[in-house]
Amino acid sequence: MQMAAVLALVVLCIGLWATAAMPEYWTALAFFLIAVAAGIAPADTVFSGFRSSTFWLLFSGIVLGAAFRHTGLDNRLADSLTRLLGARYAGIIVGGLVVFGVGLSFVLPSAMGRTVLVMPIALSLADRAGYGPDSNGRAGILLAAAFGCNVPAFAILPANVPNMILAGSAETLFHYAPAYWPYLLLHFPVLGALKAGLLTALILWHFPDRDPAHPIAAAPSRGPLKPAQRRLTIVLGLCLALWLSDGVHHISPAWIGLSAALYCLWPGSGLTAPKAFNDTLNLGPLFFIAGIVGLGAVIAEAGLGAAIVNGISAHLGFSPDRPLWNVVGLVGVAKLVAVFTTMPGVPAVITPLAEDLAGLTGLPLTTVLMTEVLGFSNILLPYQSPPLLVAVQLAALKMGPPTRLCLSLFAVTAFFLTPLDLLWWRLVGML
Repeated sequence: MQMAAVLALVVLCIGLWATAAMPEYWTALAFFLIAVAAGIAPADTVFSGFRSSTFWLLFSGIVLGAAFRHTGLDNRLADSLTRLLGARYAGIIVGGLVVFGVGLSFVLPSAMGRTVLVMPIALSLADRAGYGPDSNGRAGILLAAAFGCNVPAFAILPANVPNMILAGSAETLFHYAPAYWPYLLLHFPVLGALKAGLLTALILWHFPDRDPAHPIAAAPSRGPLKPAQRRLTIVLGLCLALWLSDGVHHISPAWIGLSAALYCLWPGSGLTAPKAFNDTLNLGPLFFIAGIVGLGAVIAEAGLGAAIVNGISAHLGFSPDRPLWNVVGLVGVAKLVAVFTTMPGVPAVITPLAEDLAGLTGLPLTTVLMTEVLGFSNILLPYQSPPLLVAVQLAALKMGPPTRLCLSLFAVTAFFLTPLDLLWWRLVGML
């Protein structure tokens, strides 16, 4: 009876999150109410998402994004980027936006925050370059910004919501917290750097256009950084240095980010508005994260994961004697789950099953968990990625161009990058 109730709750929540029929935070709040009021799971389990490092890392990203805007560091970045672009269409994409988006993913651990920051920059660049509303050049520039600051970031641990849900759920369920540097080494060479290059090539192929008819007009130099901008730059530099060296000091990226957020919110820092916590910060995504991590914990406690694993194994033929097939099958399951849920739904559904899957396949738990990244990092359609949808809306793009790019990138990733990534896994000892 309890398992049936949990299954109904899972279908309700994942369905609402996948279809966006209700705001994400509303569904999370409904999950908390139903699960506790109906006695489906203990309150400690239902609200476990609030204790996860994922929750606090996302909070840190929201605060850092607000500090970017408050100090004007976002506008300085736009001006600096404009002066570096040159006058070639390909250069705008390669040198400007895809690389900029990937670089920003290392210092701003919020895909939504990066989207809100980068899209106005891209719109300004398209206008300055003279690309009209329906031109390929405008579509290419905007898609480079939208995809560049979201897709390669799946290979950087604190940079996207699904990554953080995976880390938070693994920590809650299995007391395993992925470290920043090993995660980066495992995923970034193929799913980050190489995928960014292929993304650029696909944009140029789908949306070819002339070079700008005139050099892009750069804003005049703003002079040296203002004191608040210098302080924020130092804070971001320290965060990045500590995230990259977590194998030495073993401090969770979440607590590093929270320390930075506390400093930014301190009234004496001048990095956020005096009433930023009440007036500026959008805290809705935090409830979504807490809800989806808590849902994973409820799935695990009810034993629903083991039941689903039995169904999967009957059709895929998992066996300890077939390690490569096991990995390919797990990646396929993750990709299939991603089609029916948003990307954050993949770790919410699969992570509670990971221990059982590890026993069934004979693979280490870490390997099973990391196969999820291969699934949720490959976007079939824009609806699966909320930050990508927001970027498309901010850019006022029709759904045709981003859908074409998603389909092409999905195919290239599935048939080229995924086998290449598995080869890289073997080289670094993951397989």
